[in-house]
Amino acid sequence: MRFAIVDYGVGNLFSLRTALKREGVETFLAKGSRGLGDADAVVLPGVGGFRAAAKGLPHEELRDLAKSGKPTIGICLGMQLFLERSEEGPGEGLGLFPGAAKRLPPEVKVPQIGWNTIRLKRETEFTQGLPGESWVYYVHSYYPDTKGDWVIATTSYGAEFPAMIGQKNIVGTQFHPEKSGPAGAQILRNILRMAR
Repeated sequence: MRFAIVDYGVGNLFSLRTALKREGVETFLAKGSRGLGDADAVVLPGVGGFRAAAKGLPHEELRDLAKSGKPTIGICLGMQLFLERSEEGPGEGLGLFPGAAKRLPPEVKVPQIGWNTIRLKRETEFTQGLPGESWVYYVHSYYPDTKGDWVIATTSYGAEFPAMIGQKNIVGTQFHPEKSGPAGAQILRNILRMAR
């Protein structure tokens, strides 16, 4: 199985590639739209800023792949790119889900770095084997402001917001599953099962 990791040209993708390799997945970096169609799944990783990442996205190709049924995964910033826009700066998201990324409230330390709990709102194929609450690892200053039946799990840090969203073949996590211990490993295995 081959996963394309979209390379925005920013950040270190080593931990994500290592976690996927541990699960038996071959990965390659995709710049622009090259190679996306040949992958079994596409990952938008959680590195960098919204403005720079949005500028480097092959928007139409990614939208078409997501609509075609190909597993499309967004992690942290990658999940925020599933939305329409971000308060972080100008740039167009993919618009796969309505809403925007908003800055965490001023009364909490920003960025949120460390462990926090997620609470499941509903069970899906992405959450099989997870308890109602799990500890996961975050590194972020912005959160997804979106509401609907695509919200799978939430977390609280100054505000309650979606920690995981998904519909059909598309799933996004605000946390980093590749750094989230047993819960993150279970989520990655669920995603891999879906991709197969």
